[in-house]
Amino acid sequence: MNSTTNTSATENHIAFHETIVIGAGVSGICAAIKLSKAKVDYIVLEKANEVGGVWRENVYPDCACDVPSALYSYSFALNPNWDRVFASQAEIKAYTHDTVNRFGVNAHIHFNRQLTKCEWLETEKCWQLETNNGVYRARFVIMACGPMHIPLIPHIKGIETFQGKSFHSATWDPDYDLSGKRVAVIGSGGSAIQFLPAIQRQAAQITLFQRTPPWVLPKVDTKISDRWRTIFKRFPFTQSLFRKLLFFQFEFLNHNLKNKWFSQRLETAAVKHIARGVKDEALRKKLKPDYSLGCKRILLSNNWYKALGKDNVDVFPGITEIQGNKLIASDGASCEVDVIIYGTGFEVSDPPIGKLIYGRNGRSLSDQWAGSPSAYLGTMAEDCPNLFMTLGPNLYTYTSAFVIIEAQVKYILSAITKARKKNIATISVDGEKSAKLNKNLQSALQGTVWNSGCASYFIDKTGRNSVNWPWTTMKMQRRLSKINLKEFQIERHS
Repeated sequence: MNSTTNTSATENHIAFHETIVIGAGVSGICAAIKLSKAKVDYIVLEKANEVGGVWRENVYPDCACDVPSALYSYSFALNPNWDRVFASQAEIKAYTHDTVNRFGVNAHIHFNRQLTKCEWLETEKCWQLETNNGVYRARFVIMACGPMHIPLIPHIKGIETFQGKSFHSATWDPDYDLSGKRVAVIGSGGSAIQFLPAIQRQAAQITLFQRTPPWVLPKVDTKISDRWRTIFKRFPFTQSLFRKLLFFQFEFLNHNLKNKWFSQRLETAAVKHIARGVKDEALRKKLKPDYSLGCKRILLSNNWYKALGKDNVDVFPGITEIQGNKLIASDGASCEVDVIIYGTGFEVSDPPIGKLIYGRNGRSLSDQWAGSPSAYLGTMAEDCPNLFMTLGPNLYTYTSAFVIIEAQVKYILSAITKARKKNIATISVDGEKSAKLNKNLQSALQGTVWNSGCASYFIDKTGRNSVNWPWTTMKMQRRLSKINLKEFQIERHS
C-alpha cells in the first residue's frame, strides 16, 4: 500500500481508539512506529493527502536542512543513500515516505483529516476530536503537529493595499515565474537565505528587507560519494558511529555557545565569511549583526553573501509600510515591486494548535498560555490529562529535531504503557511540580546567549524564553527516558 492511500473513517458513529496521533510528519511517523511496535490501538489523523509535514509543505527553491542528514533521521531507520551531507527537501520528504512504507504503518494513517477541535470529556475520561471529516474519541492524544507549520505573516501598515503577487515561503507557488520581476523579500531567516540566492538569477531586481541581520557560517556541504554510500550499506555500524560523532559535535556547540571566548571565535569566523562574500564595505556593515552569535538561530550558507553582493540586489532595513506597490523601509528608503515573498517564519511562541485544545478547565490551551507556552518537560500541559505534545515548549537545543522527538516518544510510550498496566484512567500535570521545574529552567536560561537581549523567536511576547532547553541534550534524554508517575496527578479506573 502506498503511504498516501486514504483510510476511511466511521461515518455513523464516533470512532474510539486508545490513542490518536495528530499529524503525519516526522513526529507523527515516529509515534506511529513505536505505538505499532508496542501493539497499542491507535490511528494518525493527517490534514493533507500525504505524509511529510514541514518537508511536504515547504517547496521553495533550494529548500534543504541545516542539520547533517546522518543526524537528521531516525536512529532506528538510518538511510545509507543520502545524496549530500545536508539533505534537500525532496530527499527528506522521500525519506518520510520510505520510512512509513518500511515499517508498515500506512493503514493507521487517515488522510484529509483536519483537526478543528480537541476537547476533554471529564465524565468519559477521554478526548473528543472534531475534524472536517468525522468525530473521534481517544484515551490518549499525541499532538505531533510541531511548531513550524502555520506561516507567520507580519502586521505591516498598508499590507492590504498591495496590488501585486504575494506569498509566504511555506506556501510557494512553483508555477509562478519570477523572471524579470521586481521582488521584495521580507525577512532574512532560515528560509530566505536559501531561496533568495536561488531566485537572484531570475529576478530583475531583489530588495531584501531585514529587521536584523543573522549570523551566518559556512555550510560544510558536499556530495556523499558512491564509495561511502556502499560502506554505509554494507557496514551499518559505520553510519551509526558517524551519527554519534555528529551528535557530540552539536552537543559541544550547544554547551560552548554559553562560553564567551568560544562564541567570539565563531563570530570572528562569521565576520570573515561576510568579508569573503561581500566586497562593498557599506554593505558589509549592514550585514554584520550587533548581537552575540547564538542569540538568534545560527544559519548556514555558502552563497547568501555572494547573492547579496550582486548588482540586482539591494538590502534595506525592516519594512514599516506598504503603499500600493511601493514598500517603505524604517530609514525612509523605498522601492516599487511586483512581488512580495515573506520569509518570516512560523508561529513558534504562540502555536496555533493551542487554539483547538480545550482541557479540563474548559479553556483553550492558547488562553491558558496567554502568549507564553509552558509544559512539563515540553511534553504535557496543565489541565490537559492524557495529552502529549512533541517539540513542545523549552525543548530546543542545537541538535537534530529527530533526537528530541525520539526522546519524547519514548517518554510518551512509557506513560501509555504504565497507564495500561496500572489501571490508570488519567495522568495529569502536577501544577506545583511543573511550576518548580519551569522556574528552575528559566533560571538556568538567565545568562545564556539565547537570553542575551536580541529579538528572536526564542523570546515570546511576555519577554520569557519559551523555546530553549538550557542544559545538554543528553540531560534531556535522561529526563525523558521514562515517566515518573510520582511527578504527576493520577486517577485510577473505579
